[in-house]
Amino acid sequence: MERDLLGEDDVAALAGLAERVRELAEAAVLTGAGAAEAAAVAGEVKELTERLSAKRRNAPPFAASGDIRTAASGESRRMDRQVANPVTGHLNPVAPPVDLEVTSDGIVRGEFTLGAVYEGPPSYAHGGVSAMVLDQVLGMAAAATGTPGMTATLELRYRRPTPLGVPLLVEAKASRVEGRKVYAAGTIAAPDGRVTVEASAMFVMPRHFVTSQY
Repeated sequence: MERDLLGEDDVAALAGLAERVRELAEAAVLTGAGAAEAAAVAGEVKELTERLSAKRRNAPPFAASGDIRTAASGESRRMDRQVANPVTGHLNPVAPPVDLEVTSDGIVRGEFTLGAVYEGPPSYAHGGVSAMVLDQVLGMAAAATGTPGMTATLELRYRRPTPLGVPLLVEAKASRVEGRKVYAAGTIAAPDGRVTVEASAMFVMPRHFVTSQY
């Protein structure tokens, strides 16, 4: 399936829309509005949804430019063109989003903050959200080796709860490549530097990639 390729202006406008929807989602979770006000706002949101749905794509778009980001050193790069990715996609309201850079030595690193919509245990992130973030970062570390692949195994060790509302640091790096297989490991750390989640994964480059028939 061919994907629409968005220019910078379209990406910026849709990223702004997604940011407003993120704010709306958090407001919906935290609002103290009564039933009547909630019902009234729901009606307005329904109208806006219908307005946006008047013209729909068949699949999420990609960024035409390749969405390359260079760090101050000039040695880091951003590889992800999937601007609707549920972890890194600024066009996806589900994404925190997590901004990632790939250093010249293959380390994928980024800071991000998780708000109330990602809560699992009270005041802490849902474990599945941590897993989703690490899966993405480990996959980018695998791709940085030149052997991109799909997740075959993902193992997580939850060392301590991951707090909400504070800057978190995620890092990952590939450890070895064996043919079509790439092994990588990574962590999420709290502001005090203590690791909250450790992960390791194996990615396999498909011989042939076929999009889902479903």
